[in-house]
Amino acid sequence: MTAMREDLVASSDEPWEELSQLLESGSPEQVEPWLAERSSQDLPLIVSRLDETDRVALISQLSPEAGAELLEHLPLVQAVQLVEEARPEDAAAIVDHLPSDQQADLLTELDEADAEAILRQMTPTEAASARRLSVYEDFVAGGLMVSEYLRYRVQDTVADVLADLEAKSDEYRDYEVQYAYVCDRDGSLRGVLRMRDLLLAKRRQEVGSVMIRDPLSVPDDTPLEGLHQFFEEHSFLGVPVVADGGKLVGVLQRRAVDEAWSEWHDRAYMKSRGIVSGEEIRSMPLWPRTSRRMVWLVGNIGLNLVAASIIAYYEETLQAVIALAVFLPIISDMSGNVGSQAAAVSIRELILGVIRPQDAWRVVRSELLGGLINGTVIGVIIGLVALAWQKSPALGLVIGLAMTLNTLISAAVGGVTPLLLRRLGADPAVASGPLLTTVTDMCGFFMVLGIATAFLQYLV
Repeated sequence: MTAMREDLVASSDEPWEELSQLLESGSPEQVEPWLAERSSQDLPLIVSRLDETDRVALISQLSPEAGAELLEHLPLVQAVQLVEEARPEDAAAIVDHLPSDQQADLLTELDEADAEAILRQMTPTEAASARRLSVYEDFVAGGLMVSEYLRYRVQDTVADVLADLEAKSDEYRDYEVQYAYVCDRDGSLRGVLRMRDLLLAKRRQEVGSVMIRDPLSVPDDTPLEGLHQFFEEHSFLGVPVVADGGKLVGVLQRRAVDEAWSEWHDRAYMKSRGIVSGEEIRSMPLWPRTSRRMVWLVGNIGLNLVAASIIAYYEETLQAVIALAVFLPIISDMSGNVGSQAAAVSIRELILGVIRPQDAWRVVRSELLGGLINGTVIGVIIGLVALAWQKSPALGLVIGLAMTLNTLISAAVGGVTPLLLRRLGADPAVASGPLLTTVTDMCGFFMVLGIATAFLQYLV
């Protein structure tokens, strides 16, 4: 079999070409061993190079277990694409074998019709679990937890638990089994049972006498920043998740929070750069990718026209002192950088929970002090450049003063903009960029041209 596979792909230079040939050969038994030989880091690149026909063939030729393992190694946006393109019955068989949190992540990213078609083909218990988790938002405890965990009653004996573990060992094999969770009759969390304590206890003891009582837990609506802070303060591998009344509904792993934290930052960065959906890969269909970008670009046209109107208003000043036009983009770019730095710090502090929207004035005061220092240094430098270039002290003064004042304003505006947007219910990561750019451009142009108009008699 190995020799046959090597002969088949010998003429291929790239791994995705090899995989494509294997898929076209109609020998599905060769595909899984080939994938198993690849590094997990290489799989996203390989899958991204396949065309739609090959991606559909890949899902259909893999066993459900191998398909689930492949999806676990892919970024969510790429996994969603594979599932969308697959036949519902093929996708459902694979999704059945994913952990419950990943099932929910995938299904919530799909179109409602596609998700429902897959849910109808899944096993009833898996579909019911996925539906329960899908009602949660992405970045809260309920959306990140798993529903596969060991759960026992307070009155169960150690012998009962050990017998259950032995009888259902195949089912529990993929569970995180360092701990089991103990509940009372109505499902409320009562304690955590360590496997070490279980194995060393007498068989007739009830688990209620062996468990760790009153364990820490997190509510199912706890946001990601709160979860991140929880695991920063506690060296736990996982924590039980409870709903209203203290009922145990799932278990949240530290790993899941770390991955979500990284994903949240990736999405925030993409949004700040104009990818409104927060995720995009170039193997996605052209129109959805283009339309998402277009929303951002069209909105920016109006904002840039507002900034350009400042230049149009001072057209006569520009015509009289053409050297000003050279410094306009410099001041605009520098001010944008200053504002972006301040906005980034505010967004970070909002995530960490160390500031609130009502702290706007405290943020402004802090940024004004920093902006004054940086603005003075930058203003002196750019003013000296203007003086050396045009041999005009007046031009150097105008450019330097405008740079200083605009840096001061940009720092304050950049710092407070995310807080104002959060208070208005907008996403600071998405809206801060274009709004901040427009404001800093308008202020920069106004400062340069306004001050130049006031000193025009000394410039010409």
